[in-house]
Amino acid sequence: MRLLIANDDGVFAPGIRALADTLAIAGHEVVVVCPDRERSATGHSLTVFDPIRAEVVSDRFHPSIKAWACSGTPSDCVKLALGALLEEPPDFVVSGINQGSNLGTDILYSGTVSAAMEGVIEGIPSIAISLTSFTVHDFQPAADFASRLLKALEAAPLPPKMLLNVNVPALPASEIAGVVITRQGIRRYHDLFQKRIDPRGKTYYWLAGEVVEEYPQEPNQAPTDVEAIAQNLISITPLTFDLTYGQGVQSLTEWLRQPTVQPLFNL
Repeated sequence: MRLLIANDDGVFAPGIRALADTLAIAGHEVVVVCPDRERSATGHSLTVFDPIRAEVVSDRFHPSIKAWACSGTPSDCVKLALGALLEEPPDFVVSGINQGSNLGTDILYSGTVSAAMEGVIEGIPSIAISLTSFTVHDFQPAADFASRLLKALEAAPLPPKMLLNVNVPALPASEIAGVVITRQGIRRYHDLFQKRIDPRGKTYYWLAGEVVEEYPQEPNQAPTDVEAIAQNLISITPLTFDLTYGQGVQSLTEWLRQPTVQPLFNL
């Protein structure tokens, strides 16, 4: 398959090298377009007021891989690849392997997930994959799983508009307990801005925070991605760019029909 690989950790991140090289060795045609520096927590931002530059990267990846380092965001990288750098569209966009988890509400900030989401927006099946540690640097179990997952998806394709958000425990393959389909969980932060003074005496603030993971129990529902990782399971969460709250459409329609509300909207 033709694969476009992106990330938000930048061209020198070990996760993207492990992923791209593993997939190239498995026989796929791999192209890498990723930021020229770390772009974590940029969400789905795009560069609109500055030019975007892309430089060819040599001697970083497997010899069969074509690679560019892009000055823009993760979403810029995918959009630029599809619109300018690639001669034909890829069969899949794969974003990662991210250093650190992308679980629960963290996906709203994630450049890794946003790069994959850009592929889905353009009609290309996409996967975001993360290793759930900021300190463990053995990406091979996650890269091997990505290779197996792509092989399975080649035989049984994804429905349109669906992105798979994959989180892999930072463990040896032999210690991973299995794979489970999950729903998006909840991760909240007790935000803490550390107030500091720079050498010139000016005040600045450094964002920090303590994560609080919640485990909402809902009968007959899949476990959350947060729960799965706590149990040493690989989490696969289906996502989509359509943020419509389906239950809200029905409830708001009924609300708008109420006699006390309807006159307020008569135009």
